[in-house]
Amino acid sequence: MKEHFFGVQVNTERFDDMLDLIFARIRDGKKSFIVAINPEKLMKAKKNPELHNILNTADFQIPDGVGVLIASRLQKGQIRDRITGVDMMEQLCRRASEEGSGVFLYGAKPGVAAQAAGNLQMTFPGLKVAGTLDGYVKDEEEIIRTINESGADILFVALGSPTQENFIIRNKERLSVSVFQGVGGSFDVFSGNIKRAPAFYRKAGLEWLYRLLKEPARWKRQLELPKFLLAVLAGERNGKGGGAHE
Repeated sequence: MKEHFFGVQVNTERFDDMLDLIFARIRDGKKSFIVAINPEKLMKAKKNPELHNILNTADFQIPDGVGVLIASRLQKGQIRDRITGVDMMEQLCRRASEEGSGVFLYGAKPGVAAQAAGNLQMTFPGLKVAGTLDGYVKDEEEIIRTINESGADILFVALGSPTQENFIIRNKERLSVSVFQGVGGSFDVFSGNIKRAPAFYRKAGLEWLYRLLKEPARWKRQLELPKFLLAVLAGERNGKGGGAHE
């Protein structure tokens, strides 16, 4: 089941249920493309038809951002779990280590993907890292060949949005991978280059506040959250159904 915000789909499943669906699709030989949805991205998609299309091309649109949860509640929707891109990558690796699925990390600066992979293997000792490749390799044919020859089941792409999503859409059918996720700066987090907000902030849905305190220059970007919620409410009052279900 999915809800819609300005025409963009967002999954309503709980986190564990979504993981079950993704790994069931791996076993069935089906491909799954995962994108993270947050208020900033939804506001951009309102004005950008290309981004709007990219987001709806995905098989799983995860509710990354406390604003999406608030908006769902305002619309009497069903979204209850905030699923960040970093958390999805981590839990995919956890389940992959349990089920014997191989992962491939492509993107970021030289050495970052390899360091992230090593740290993930320390966290999940059974994790099979099929390979890593930094984002400075530009020969797309070489990239596709390397990933396919690795035998990976899950591909994490860290090239920044929307470059990573465009890479996935462009090459999805040429790659023998089952699961595709654009992960932005997640490799930097798992490599230790960037520190995540403490657990208290994450559990309270205040990771945005922690980042704002650390990077005050982000304040203009943070204004997108109240704008988003006001737009959702305006849509509800006008009968436009910002959070329609299917």
